[in-house]
Amino acid sequence: MLKTDFLIALSEKLKGLPPEDINEHLNFYAEMINDKIEDGIAEEDAVREIGTPDSVASAIICDTPLSTIAKKAAADSKKHLSATEIVLIVLGSPIWLALLISAFAVVLSLYVTLWSLVISVWAVFVALALGAPLAIVLGVIYLTAANTAGAAFAAGTALLLLGLAIFTFFGALYATRGTLKLTKRIIFSLKMRLAGKEKV
Repeated sequence: MLKTDFLIALSEKLKGLPPEDINEHLNFYAEMINDKIEDGIAEEDAVREIGTPDSVASAIICDTPLSTIAKKAAADSKKHLSATEIVLIVLGSPIWLALLISAFAVVLSLYVTLWSLVISVWAVFVALALGAPLAIVLGVIYLTAANTAGAAFAAGTALLLLGLAIFTFFGALYATRGTLKLTKRIIFSLKMRLAGKEKV
């Protein structure tokens, strides 16, 4: 693919962004390709090293703030509405506005619940991690009181709590990473939809 073809394809993929952002990205990639060509790389190879227009557009949209894409989408939708459509939107607002608020509340409550579960797992880890040293202290107290059975029980409890704390730590870590990945995917999907792309 030649530089011109790449830039035209990239411009098409970035239509959901503000024009000034599109121009900035196109200038950046044009300059990058020119630098590679000046270093002695063939034009097609220089374009190939950068990536496909799809992958570059995905990366750009992923890095663009959601608010920027949402503002552009809102501005584009205003331009395409006729007077009749505006009247229908206003008249239907008691219904669609209530549904929109309800949908937002449901999504927000699911998101808060998910993070609450992650925080709960971390709280369990902290409780177990603090319980192990306390069990050791209890074992020492039993030993000074010459209660070997109590000391053995406290030592076993300390080992059990320590093992559970380690197990819970990795569970909490994976739950946190998974929730962060899910959040990023949801935001990226929302950005792609607002940018007018079902899938880049």
